[in-house]
Order: sequence, then C-alpha cells, then structure tokens
Amino acid sequence: MTYSKTLGLAVGALLASSALAGAETLTIATVNNGDMIRMQKLTGAFTEANPDIDVEWVTMEENVLRQKVTTDIATKGGQYDIMTIGTYEVPIWSKQGWLVPLKFDASYDVDDLLPAIRDGLTTDSELYAAPFYGESSMVMYRTDLMEKAGLEMPDAPTWDFIKQAAEAMTDKDGEVYGICLRGKAGWGENMAFLSAMANSYGARWFDENWNPQFDGEAWKATITDYVDLMQNYGPPGASSNGFNENLALFQTGKCGMWIDATVAASFVTNPDESSVADKVGFALAPDKGLGKRSNWLWAWNLAIPAGSAKTEAAQKFIAWATSKDYAELVASEEGWANVPPGTRKSLYENPEYQEAAPFAKMTLDSINAADPKHPTVDPVPYVGVQFVAIPEFQGIGTAVGQQFSAALAGSVSVDQALQNAQMLTKREMTKGGYLK
Repeated sequence: MTYSKTLGLAVGALLASSALAGAETLTIATVNNGDMIRMQKLTGAFTEANPDIDVEWVTMEENVLRQKVTTDIATKGGQYDIMTIGTYEVPIWSKQGWLVPLKFDASYDVDDLLPAIRDGLTTDSELYAAPFYGESSMVMYRTDLMEKAGLEMPDAPTWDFIKQAAEAMTDKDGEVYGICLRGKAGWGENMAFLSAMANSYGARWFDENWNPQFDGEAWKATITDYVDLMQNYGPPGASSNGFNENLALFQTGKCGMWIDATVAASFVTNPDESSVADKVGFALAPDKGLGKRSNWLWAWNLAIPAGSAKTEAAQKFIAWATSKDYAELVASEEGWANVPPGTRKSLYENPEYQEAAPFAKMTLDSINAADPKHPTVDPVPYVGVQFVAIPEFQGIGTAVGQQFSAALAGSVSVDQALQNAQMLTKREMTKGGYLK
C-alpha cells in the first residue's frame, strides 16, 4: 500500500468517526407489524442521505406500544423522538399540546394524502402526524375453499352469508377453520373488530347522552353471533389471537376467511410469505342489512412528542418515511404490492400498483366507505368507527375487551360479559363526569 493510499484511508476513517461521533440519534417507538419491520430494513437509505442523523428503533407488540408511548408522553418522559401512534391518539393528544405540528415543503405534496386519512390527523388546520399506512377492514377469503364449498363470495356479503360460508369451509380434522377473527383483549385488538361488527348490527357504545348501551339487544346479537361463529368454526385458542396471530394462520392455510385490516392483503398474497398467495379473494366487510358495514378506518402514523429536543431531525425522518420517494424505494426493493397502502391518492392512480395489487380497489373502496363522524345506524355523541375518541376509551375499551375475550374462551357467558361491560363502562363514564 502506498503512503498516499494509507493516508487517504486514515483521513477517511477519521472523518467517518467524527461524523458518527457528531450524529444525532433519533429514538423511534414502533409496532411490530410487517410494514414497520420493512421500514427498519430500509432505514439505511435515510441515514446514508443524512449522515448527521442516526436511528435507534424500539419495536413493540401493539398493546405494549400503546401503553409505553402513552405513559411516556403523559409523564413527559422524553424516551422517544418519534412515536408510532394511531388515528385514535392524534386528535386527543394534539388538543392536549402533546404533539409537535408537522410542516412539510411542497415536494411532500400534503394534498396527495387521502382526505379520509388526513382529516383524522388534522386539528385546527394543522397536521399533527403523518400517515405511514392507512387501512379499513375487509373480508379476505380462500377462493379454492369457497369453490370447493359450492359458494361464491359476493363483493358485498352479509353476516348471514359469512356464517353459511364459515360452516361450509370448516374442516377441523384437516385443521382448516372457516373463519378467523380477533379474540385477544384490547381496545385496538378484539374491540376494534367487535365495535365495527356491532355498528353493522345497529349497536353503539353510547347513546346521545353518553349512556352505555351494552344492555341492549343489538350488542347481545353481536356478541352472541361472534362467539357462535368462533366457537363453531374458528381455530382453537382464538381468544389469544390478534392481528399477527391470525395473519400467520391465514398464511399457513388454516383460515377459510379472515375479516381484518386491509393492510394484510399484501402479506397474504406475497408468495414469499404465504402458502395460499394465489388463492386469495377480497370482499367488503359484511353488513346486517341496516345500512352500515363492519369496516373501520385507521392509520398508523409517525408523530413527534412535544418533549423531543430533536424535532428538526425527527421531521426529516418522518418526511422521508411517508413520502412518495419511500413508496418508490419499497417498490424497487420488494415490488409495488408491498408499498405501504392507504395513504396517498397517487398510489391508487399508479397503473403499476393497480396491476401488482389485486386488492387495491377493494382497499380504497373500504377506506372511502368508512365514516368516523357517522359510524353507527343511530346517532352518537362521539367520533370514531372502531373506537370512541375520548381519553377514557383506552381503559374502558380494553376492560370491555377482556369481558368479550373471556366470553369467547367460555369462562363467562355472553350475558354475564355484557352485564359486566355495562357496569364497568357506566362506572368509568360517571367517574369521568359524562354521567351524573
């Protein structure tokens, strides 16, 4: 090696060391969903373009993430510079001054964000979080099993058809179950699904005076049908299954139907991850003939807590991760079908995406059909399809979810679970000052 080459390498190492020593480290809390894991793998593209910023990931299961980030932001703990939060938290936290408003330059193209998703992240005309992916819910089903059962899935099925199909597709000896649904307790787990299902049955969390409604016939019909479906045609241990557990069951051929987040479509149709990739069809979430379907509206978003001292670097990362360029990067690395869905109009206008993603139209139709301001058949005093946008809901929703998970497991009756749900919700709403 020549002297000049040696000197050059030494100078290069010194510069790299200096850059690393001076790099600002962003700590990002996120959920262990597939799209987020993919983002972590691609982060090198961001740090390469921004050598003065380093990134440290803290990845958690959904319920744990919610608990950790809520505690951190409420106590001004300052552990995270960017948080992955949902459509539920953004309006509540922004009004409490817990989030930093986001400002993007023209190249980000804020107007390209889907209106339904963008509205949920905007308070007083300011954007407080940027959507990483957005979703509604829909029916994903096995086309081969449906054909074998002699049935044809309509684009807009009813709950009665879903029950008929679940029964016809179930083959317990072959470890194939007609339907997989969320059973794990949590306001964002089983209660996301059950609240949306209840909407289609004419149920609601509260009447216009904030009185809980679990003692009504509509909730009884919802939970009775849910428990019957899952106990007769669902997989064993369903009360422990959330999004990721049901995704694994579907990908390994154990579910005839799965009603869940539209974002799962790219994973169940990816031949590298799913043994049934070429046998999946899609339909709108079911209804009960009352004018409301059981589809929800959600986005996982990146936001900056007000306690972060690194807001400029954090905003740079968020702009990168939720940009059109990031979508192009994912497409170049893993194909258009794997681009985070449900956030930008341009993605659904892209012919390459339309061709690669057979679920694109059903996803967009489902997102556009959800109405957080009018989520139920009867009027309600709250906003939110699969949640109620009040601070108390996080605790109440999980406590009610534990009751319905117990009913699914068979440890309490449906009537007892509903009675407990009514009692605990009334108690917390009284404590919160909603009821006298």
